[in-house]
Amino acid sequence: MTVSQPLDEVRAQYEALPYPPRDPRDEALRLITGTPSHILEVNHYLFSGRLNFNRPFRALVAGGGTGDACIMLAQQLVDRRCPGEVVYIDLSAASRAVCEARAKARGLRNINFITGSLLDLPTMPIGQFDYIDCTGVLHHLPDPAAGLKALASVLQPDGGVGVMLYGQYGRTGVYPLQELLRTLAPKSMAIGDRIAMAKRLIRFLPTTNLFRRNPYLNDHVTAGDAGLYDLLLHSIDRAYTVPEIAALASDAGLRVVAFLEPVRYEPATYMSDPIIARQASALPLIERAAFAERLSGNLRTHVFYATRAGFDTVARPEDTQSIPVLREMDAHKLAAGLQPGAPLVANLDGFPWRAQLPALAPRIISQIDGRKSVAEIYTALGAQGGLPHWEDFYAQFEDLYLKLNGVNHLLLRFRT
Repeated sequence: MTVSQPLDEVRAQYEALPYPPRDPRDEALRLITGTPSHILEVNHYLFSGRLNFNRPFRALVAGGGTGDACIMLAQQLVDRRCPGEVVYIDLSAASRAVCEARAKARGLRNINFITGSLLDLPTMPIGQFDYIDCTGVLHHLPDPAAGLKALASVLQPDGGVGVMLYGQYGRTGVYPLQELLRTLAPKSMAIGDRIAMAKRLIRFLPTTNLFRRNPYLNDHVTAGDAGLYDLLLHSIDRAYTVPEIAALASDAGLRVVAFLEPVRYEPATYMSDPIIARQASALPLIERAAFAERLSGNLRTHVFYATRAGFDTVARPEDTQSIPVLREMDAHKLAAGLQPGAPLVANLDGFPWRAQLPALAPRIISQIDGRKSVAEIYTALGAQGGLPHWEDFYAQFEDLYLKLNGVNHLLLRFRT
């Protein structure tokens, strides 16, 4: 097998089955947003909330597929009137065609499309980037480490990356089924016949099978034949643990600064025993995230931000000039939906997470408009009367921030 042969197989898959399946006509109905690469996240986690959108911003979407991250980033830059550029690169011409059609439907002109391999980036006259997205790609390369190094080679010294990789523990059941299908549906079979065999196998799995017992593996249901093929018939597929991700990043000269959603990577989320929770929560980021990963057992993917910068790049609420920003949420609807004494509730892939919010939560949230700083929110609430001293207000704001940021609802930015 030649060096290029594995990538040829990957290319052939996505030429036949662009993934995820997208219809450009849907762009008239909504913008698909997600993680990583939402511009509020990029600003918060990689640029301390201090990105100046009046200046040029270059982003690379490596392995762009049918374009979710590319379209989201390009549209968000346009919405901020940022003189930015998004460069899209992917092996598959069919996937690129879908992304180009989506961009055309939106009238986006700030995307430069390239058909090719991200492994060739070090030798391409492509320049340097402030931010690089690589979602669901590295784990499909013959050498993921070489892929991340290739990305790092075109990253600005103070730039960062947003990456999604498969999680080992949450994909329990996937890899034994892949092995079965190598026997039942070898590569020599036509794609349609392989898909049909996979569907037959899934239909008749015994109740004891690990794949059948993992209800959170659903790409084969939600994403049609392309999702099934990507999940169970992909020619290259590996999964990672948190320590392996940290090592992968370090080998490329990068440092992980955050996993998303943060609450999923906190041991205290899953541990009711206060002594164990306190001890585990005192660990450094990577060790803490690794502990939580093993404890939860349900992390199917890992989304993380990493940087080349040698300084802290995450925005912090300690600076009262920070501006809280809700991610894809309406402040007044959120505030109105919070019942006195009722906890904030989230379903973390089967784990019921609950967090008690501070008494001032509805009033604080109602003032979050993406323009007022923490100090200005305090002043605005003071004008309404009945506000406690600053120390009590700030303690409640910080508590609210930690809980809403934990589920990726609340981020910070600064005026630039």
